[in-house]
Amino acid sequence: MKAQEEDQLAARLGASLRAAGKTIACAESCTGGLVTSRLTDIPGSSGYVMGSIVSYTNEIKERLVGVRHATLAAHGAVSPETAREMAEGIRRVIRTDLGIGITGIAGPGGGTAAKPVGLVYISVSGARGTRVTENHFHGTRAEVKRQTSDRALMLALDYLTEVQA
Repeated sequence: MKAQEEDQLAARLGASLRAAGKTIACAESCTGGLVTSRLTDIPGSSGYVMGSIVSYTNEIKERLVGVRHATLAAHGAVSPETAREMAEGIRRVIRTDLGIGITGIAGPGGGTAAKPVGLVYISVSGARGTRVTENHFHGTRAEVKRQTSDRALMLALDYLTEVQA
């Protein structure tokens, strides 16, 4: 039952993108492409999913997505500033209406007191600006990735719905 609900979330976002004539691209780090995978599981998604970059390293965040070196140096890869630049950068690079940027710590290692495992920043960028959310997820690595992808799809759907209203 849970899997069907999750598939419906990606399908709802896809239907909204299609109805609005909008396109989307993703820059994903800790999710490893899971959001894009879920979007492209929907038949007809090639009409609105234009591309994705799994920007797992700072080098790829800078070189392919357009995150500024100064941002990474000052705030780190896991930060609201980096998530913002990822969403805006992927939108600019791939030339889409919406961009999603995701960066965080899926675990089980890699966390610190300041940036614990499960800390994830998700950003959605579009014509009405860019929004960034700070999220704290719990569970295994796979569970953090799944929760992150759910939240990213919902944030994009909410953003798109607000734009249409």
